[in-house]
Amino acid sequence: MKIGIDLSFSVDPSYSLKLLKVSENAGFDSLWLGDHFMPWHHSFKQSFFVWPVMAIAAARTRTIPVGVDVTVPIGGRYHPAIVAQAIGTLSAMYPGRILLGVGSGEAVSEKRFMQHWPSWNERTQRLAEAVEFMRRLWVEKDFFDFDGRYFRMKNAFLYVKPKKPVPIYFSAIGEKASYYAGKHGDHIMTVNTWQKCKDTIFPAFERGAREAGKDPKRMEKTVVVGGGVGNTNRAIRRIRRYLAGALIGANFREDDPRKIEESQNQVTDEMILKNYCLSETADELIEAFDRYRRVGVSHVIFMDFSSDEKRTTRIFKRKVIPYFKSNRRIR
Repeated sequence: MKIGIDLSFSVDPSYSLKLLKVSENAGFDSLWLGDHFMPWHHSFKQSFFVWPVMAIAAARTRTIPVGVDVTVPIGGRYHPAIVAQAIGTLSAMYPGRILLGVGSGEAVSEKRFMQHWPSWNERTQRLAEAVEFMRRLWVEKDFFDFDGRYFRMKNAFLYVKPKKPVPIYFSAIGEKASYYAGKHGDHIMTVNTWQKCKDTIFPAFERGAREAGKDPKRMEKTVVVGGGVGNTNRAIRRIRRYLAGALIGANFREDDPRKIEESQNQVTDEMILKNYCLSETADELIEAFDRYRRVGVSHVIFMDFSSDEKRTTRIFKRKVIPYFKSNRRIR
């Protein structure tokens, strides 16, 4: 099982990106950055523009793949042709090292760019069509017309194309989205518990993949796990400051990060403990990740809310990553 690291909440005000090399040297298999116009919570001020940061991340490391988790090419903040151009350029600069996560979007980052906030069904259909359009832009050797339901373009052509194929991680939280992920993505990216992955998410994903003529065994099952290692109370306080409002379903329709942050007062510590992987020791973290591995997860991305991120990275380097690398050899 691959172990990745998400540094979205590790960006400091000076944008020194000090954990880039530390993460690569620790042995992580992938490095990820979020893409938001506005943060979930007003307290998290570092809502950066992801594309230059991805370029810097790739430039300051040597071999680790760098991905965005996730961008939203549904025609509001981004037209799919613009995302295709961004990824094409990055991949031409860093062949084989750029990963693309896509999703149907949250209101806090996307709603203000659209004349109306579409239903989930429409946003997901837009996303599936956007993926098709981007793939064509990456491979077509001549100008072409794209005539979709949501996106139309005459004489489309992308001059700077990826030098190597760019895998698309299709974000899915529910059963229907997981089916779309299997049908339209190369891999699935989710945030669910291991039990829900086993019972609902992965069966739907595999069904969609098979209906599209794909082999699910060749597709990654990726889970983003938010958590922390060490002092649990400090990690909970950090989650409350930056992201706890995302545990309230209605906030996915809310576009004001100040209101989302205020709503986190409704979130109990028990809710945070249930939805985040907060461990006192490396062994507890390994046990939690192993449950995901046993239900078929092939890639865990850890989003760290520890009070001491460098210490967490050392724990991964010394114990967590070696455990799963040795496990790969056994399998």
